[in-house]
Amino acid sequence: MAGVNKAILIGNLGKDPELRFTPSGQPVATFSLATNRKWKDKNGQAQEMTDWHNIVVFGRQAEVCKEYLKKGRLVYLEGRIQNRTYEDKDGVKKYRSEIIVTQMTMLGKAAAPAEEIEESVEAELETPQQTQDDDLPF
Repeated sequence: MAGVNKAILIGNLGKDPELRFTPSGQPVATFSLATNRKWKDKNGQAQEMTDWHNIVVFGRQAEVCKEYLKKGRLVYLEGRIQNRTYEDKDGVKKYRSEIIVTQMTMLGKAAAPAEEIEESVEAELETPQQTQDDDLPF
């Protein structure tokens, strides 16, 4: 049986995406994402904690991230968790967990170009769909 490795996150960008290219020319965007948790402790006091995630996006989606996403922007991400090791410039072994994104959806308020996209999508969603009773399968 195959395993499942799926991450679903909704959070805010911690910094603007950085765009680089692999040696073969494929675009790669990286950025951090903050997710918040809220709860009440045993004394009833409100508590909040922020978790930070390392995000990696490939291909055309990476270019879209660079163009439309900015620090603080709310996004929905789906992908897989990948752990890797590497040595830093001093030869010290480091460990890093990343979310390799397969789907990105912009949420909330956006910069001008993305606002136009959201407005057109919202307009499509608000337009009532005309259906004929004859078209219904029941």
